[in-house]
Amino acid sequence: MAQVGETVFRPLLDQGVGYGVVVGVGFFFTAVMLGLTYLQTKFSKFSPTSSEEFTSASRSVKPGLVCCGIVSAWTWSATLLQSATAAYTMGVSGPWWYGAGGTLQLAVMAMVAAKVKMNANGAHTFLEIVKARFGTGAHLLFTFYAFLCILFVSGLLLLGGAATVNALTGMNIIAACFLLPIGIAVYVVFGGLRATFVCDYAHTLILFIIIFLFMGSAYGTSKATGGLSAMYDLLVQAGKDAPVDGNQGGSYLTLKSNQGLVFGAATMLSGFSGVFCDQGYWQRAIASAPRTTTKAYMLGCLSCFAVPFGFASCLGLAARALVNNPNFPTYPYPLSAAQTSAGLAAPAAAVVLMGKGGAVAILLLIFMAMTSAMSAELIAVSSLFAYDVYRTYFKRQATSAEIVRVSHYFIAFWAVWSGCWATILHKAGIDLGWIFYVIGVLLSPAVIPIILTVTWSRLTRTGLIIGCTSGAVLDMLAWMIGCWKIYGEINIPNLAKPYSAVCSGLTGLLFSGLITVLVSLAQPGKYDFSDTRAIAVYDDAASQATASDSDIKESIDDVSPGVSPIDAKGDFADNKAPVLVVKSFDPAELKPMYRRATLSCLTMVAITSIIVPLPMFFSHYIFSKGFYAFWVACTIIWSAFSAFCCIILPLWESRVEMFVMARACIRGEKPAESASTVQP
Repeated sequence: MAQVGETVFRPLLDQGVGYGVVVGVGFFFTAVMLGLTYLQTKFSKFSPTSSEEFTSASRSVKPGLVCCGIVSAWTWSATLLQSATAAYTMGVSGPWWYGAGGTLQLAVMAMVAAKVKMNANGAHTFLEIVKARFGTGAHLLFTFYAFLCILFVSGLLLLGGAATVNALTGMNIIAACFLLPIGIAVYVVFGGLRATFVCDYAHTLILFIIIFLFMGSAYGTSKATGGLSAMYDLLVQAGKDAPVDGNQGGSYLTLKSNQGLVFGAATMLSGFSGVFCDQGYWQRAIASAPRTTTKAYMLGCLSCFAVPFGFASCLGLAARALVNNPNFPTYPYPLSAAQTSAGLAAPAAAVVLMGKGGAVAILLLIFMAMTSAMSAELIAVSSLFAYDVYRTYFKRQATSAEIVRVSHYFIAFWAVWSGCWATILHKAGIDLGWIFYVIGVLLSPAVIPIILTVTWSRLTRTGLIIGCTSGAVLDMLAWMIGCWKIYGEINIPNLAKPYSAVCSGLTGLLFSGLITVLVSLAQPGKYDFSDTRAIAVYDDAASQATASDSDIKESIDDVSPGVSPIDAKGDFADNKAPVLVVKSFDPAELKPMYRRATLSCLTMVAITSIIVPLPMFFSHYIFSKGFYAFWVACTIIWSAFSAFCCIILPLWESRVEMFVMARACIRGEKPAESASTVQP
């Protein structure tokens, strides 16, 4: 029977393996990405020396690769580690609610992405839309939230990755915090957003290969679990040895879990904040081709659910089933509270299932997830600084080359600063689990105002600012009072407990939205989005030297009648940089896409948050062995669908381009089409 005592997570690998993965594998992928970037520049129509290509991939990325990028950006090291921790502590409800939480925000983001293409197709960041519509005050407010989001996401990614590397190899955590982002920064600097998409593909390919290896081991070949039937028996016994408080019969095999329901609410709040305040997700909406944006996000939504659902249902539950196995890293004790919060359930299960091979696999898996998500954050934060700080407040006449150069400098700065920030958090005793819950607390007041900025014509500047700031004040009050009343004391651990986080996050989310709407309706606006549709693409003469006059004229002619290519509020009225305007679509042309996004969003939310989990919660059903086998089959099938969308679909969609590029490489010729052509 599992006991409580002093536990030590015994590293199975040498420190050299840790340094080899972090430095060696990291720089290997960097070299591969640099090689691909060179081929892209030399033999394709796209060049990362253009600011449009560097920050938005020329708005031409196809839905399969955007789907892959969404999955990669959402599959943080925390996604894998925290979802497995939820399965370890709560049972089957943890992976389901983690997946449902992420699916909800991405489904809503699909709707918002459709509106971005309708109302601000030329934007580089979501803050540009805020600036064009509401001016400087609102822009500064949401700039604060955007940088705060990326700051905490960067810390979460590095802390989760560093803790795993340390647990498996004994590598120094501080060294890992500094070394992990360095190699990533190199290929992001040279390749821009398109390089991160290619990196996302490579990382996601390895991610799914390793997930399927663990599934095959846990449910089939491993002697530790004894196959699917024996694993069910182990989980039944685990419910007797260490019953879950609030679960039906203390079982790990039920969706009737009070903790799971609260965890689901906290996950949704954290996910909403992490999606809508994070430029990385907006970047993918901006980079996608307008007519396929909704398709990309809905595929990404479906695919993202499968990653925590499949991974955590496998390794998280395996960790709980194998606590009493002599090969468990903390045997004869279970994981301590600190080890659990650090996300070590999945590494523990991997070690028992596959020995050193499992340790290497989970190390590589977490490294891939961390580097892929971190690359998205680096390109996102550089875009925010270049467009919303440098060009907006310091040099409004900045050319494309200057924007790219400033982006390079800030990527290098952020890579170093994020290592420092992760070290500060580590020394303060803050871990992955703490940040996961607190992100929703800090950022939830900004979520609904940001969504309404893109979607609601009656929103006013006064409503936006009062709603967001009032929501933040109420959010903080609910956080402190809730923590005090529920847990009896306000301290760092209690502030990140689920009930504290949910009380605060729900207050901030709902009241900020309610106040924003009510204040706006008191004196409603009637905005036609002409200012946001006029956001232009600025490129320097050098990058457009190959573009013919007719190309530029055609692009300008595509602008909606009566819309100036210069920001209508005059923010760039004195900008002397050449202007190439992205085609502005007639809103009526994209309305069917928005309707499809809305229908898909409502369907996904209904299935994942209501139709499946709630009847099983209220029926107090505990899985039979047959139903558990069906549940596992669902995780495998859904993971296979996700793998198809992320791995096979991008190759199929880009088969013509890959053929053209391969032919150009063989012939040593560059395709005739200009690199500066901005595609609709």
